[in-house]
Amino acid sequence: MESTPRGNASKAQRVNPGRTKQADDLLGKVKKDKKKGPQALKLKKIKQLLADKRERHASGTAEDQPEAVSSARAKPFHTSKKGVATPTTKQADTQGLSKLQQKMQQKLKGARFRWINETLYTTTGTKAYDMMRNDPKIFEEYHQGFISQVEKWPVNPVDVFIKQLEASKKRLVVADMGCGEAKLAATVSKQHKVHSFDLVAYNKYITACNIAKVPLKNGVVDVVVFCLALMGTDFIEFIREANRILRTGGELKIAEVISRISDIGAFICELEKQGFKLARKDTSNKMFAVFQLTKVGEAPSSLINDTKDLLKPCIYKRR
Repeated sequence: MESTPRGNASKAQRVNPGRTKQADDLLGKVKKDKKKGPQALKLKKIKQLLADKRERHASGTAEDQPEAVSSARAKPFHTSKKGVATPTTKQADTQGLSKLQQKMQQKLKGARFRWINETLYTTTGTKAYDMMRNDPKIFEEYHQGFISQVEKWPVNPVDVFIKQLEASKKRLVVADMGCGEAKLAATVSKQHKVHSFDLVAYNKYITACNIAKVPLKNGVVDVVVFCLALMGTDFIEFIREANRILRTGGELKIAEVISRISDIGAFICELEKQGFKLARKDTSNKMFAVFQLTKVGEAPSSLINDTKDLLKPCIYKRR
């Protein structure tokens, strides 16, 4: 930003060096007309602009820095050099919007969530991972929508698994597959060793990967958790990967939307074909079914049957 000679600078500019002459002139013009309805709103926006300039100046930010980097509204979140997604506050999304505009914004977010959710259910884990890598903000949009959904549930299945792990007196190695925001790790990581995997490293707990191929050695895990995470058309590959990383005798815990399961008996039968034995099932909840299985052997070297129809994708009615 060009400096202004002290003799020609206004008093406001000398007090606030981040303020430009152009902004000063515009501010003066609006102040004269601020009683003319819409001009009052423009004045508020200009004051906010000047406040932003002062903040950038105080922090040593260059005047010509791209706005997309500093604007929370321009990007829902950014990805750091380490690949960890950093969400912004909801205030940035609704700042300056009327109640009607906020309502319309929520409808658009809901439609966006439904599209992402349906896409994840109707594609493979590899394609889903590539989609998130190409456009990481999709993950943020999806999980903001997912959080809104969870708030309406009578119970969150991940809380069931958390209570089970908290009750264990033995220190366990846990793999949380498709972990979302890694609530499980954030809650029990002091008690157990938790590996959290999902398509994007949303926070410090998470390793970004396709959960059909996680970066763990064979037989090193005591418990594998899939909490509403069997979303791809190749979900059985996730189960086979769970078998690979589990020690013999290790536990596989699954929570799934009960309406997705075409035939519970056939679903359990296929899980058992992948080297597991059913230990317990709970279908008492109207929304979710919970399964606990034990690894009793290795998964077969190849799949014989087409298994994608065992779990229905979530397809929404077109509005």
